[in-house]
Amino acid sequence: MPIVAHNSLPTFERLRQEGVNVLPPDRALHQDIRELHIGLLNMMPDKALAATERQFFRLVGDSNPIAQFFVHPFTLPHLERGIEATAHVEQYYDTFEQVVDEGLDALIITGANVVGSSLSTQPFWEPLIEVIDWAYDNVTSTLCSCLATHAVLEFRYGQRRVPRPPKTWGVFAHHLVDKNHPLVYDTNTRFDVPHSRWNDISRAQFDTAGLRVLAESDVGVHLATSPDGFRFVFFQGHPEYDTISLLKEYKREVMRYALGESPAYPPFVDNYFTEQDKAILREYRVLVDESVASEHRLPDFPDELLVKGLDNTWRDTAHSVISNWVGLVYQLTHRDRCKPFMDEIDPDDPLGLKKR
Repeated sequence: MPIVAHNSLPTFERLRQEGVNVLPPDRALHQDIRELHIGLLNMMPDKALAATERQFFRLVGDSNPIAQFFVHPFTLPHLERGIEATAHVEQYYDTFEQVVDEGLDALIITGANVVGSSLSTQPFWEPLIEVIDWAYDNVTSTLCSCLATHAVLEFRYGQRRVPRPPKTWGVFAHHLVDKNHPLVYDTNTRFDVPHSRWNDISRAQFDTAGLRVLAESDVGVHLATSPDGFRFVFFQGHPEYDTISLLKEYKREVMRYALGESPAYPPFVDNYFTEQDKAILREYRVLVDESVASEHRLPDFPDELLVKGLDNTWRDTAHSVISNWVGLVYQLTHRDRCKPFMDEIDPDDPLGLKKR
C-alpha cells in the first residue's frame, strides 16, 4: 500500500517521480485498511538529510501490501544544522513533543556523523536517550541504524562500541545465523550489506548483552534484535543505502583530501568499484595531485563514468527484511484482525519464539 503524503515534504514528490506509490491525504484509501504511523528520527547531517528521508521512506513504501503508511520525520534540536537544513526541519518535520502526543506504531532511528568514538559526550546524547526510553515503553518496535544501534547497546545494555581502524567501508557478504526468525522469513541466506563505520559492536558484545544475532559477516554483526525478538531491531550496516551512496561518500573524502582537510587520499571502497572504475579513479588521483601541486582548479569528479559500473546487491534482502518488520508491526498492533497469529501476546516473547 502507499505512503500517504500528509504534508508537502519534497521527498514525497521525489519518490512519486521514481514510481513509488505516494498518495495525498484526500486520495488515501477509505476501505477497511489499517493505517500504520512510523516515525523517522533523522539524525543525519545536512547534506544527507533528504537522501536519508528518501531511502527509508522508499523501503517502507515498497514493503507491505496490508497498510497505508504515514511516515513522520523528526530530529533532535541539539544537532548542529545550517540555515537551509534548519528551515527544512522547521517546515516539514514534526517535533518530538508532537510525536509523543500523537503516538507511533513503529520508529526508525538513523545513524549520525560524530567526532570520536565516545557517544555519551555528544550534545545529542541525553535527548536521544529520552527518545529511546519513550520508544521502549510506547512503540511496538524500534529499528536502529548504525550509530543508533551503538547508542542503544551502550545505554540499555552496557556495551560500548570500540574503534576499528581501518574504517569498515564497503559492501560485504553476510550469512544468516538464525534462519527461523520471522524478520528473515523468505530472505536470502547469504546476502550483501553496505557498511560505513569507524566503530564496532562485536559479536561477543551482542552475546554478552543477551541479544539475538540474526546475520553477520567477516566485518561483524549486521542484524540483531532485543532478547524478546522484536522490541528493538539493530542494523550495524546500511541496507537502506542507494546504489550511489558509497560513491558519494568516496567523492566527499577525495574532496576533503584535495582541500587539505584530510592528510591521506581515501582507499577504494571494498567490493564496490569494478576494475574499470578503479582505473578511472587512479587516473583521477593523478589529476587531483597535479592540480593541488600547481594550485589549479580541481578536475571534475568522474561521477557519470563510475555510476555505470555500480551494482546494487543488497536491495532485495533489505526490502524483504523491512517488509517482514512492517508486517509484524501490523500484526502486533492490530492483532484482533490477525488471529490465529497469536491468541495471546506475551510481552517478553511477542513473536512466540520460545514456542517454536
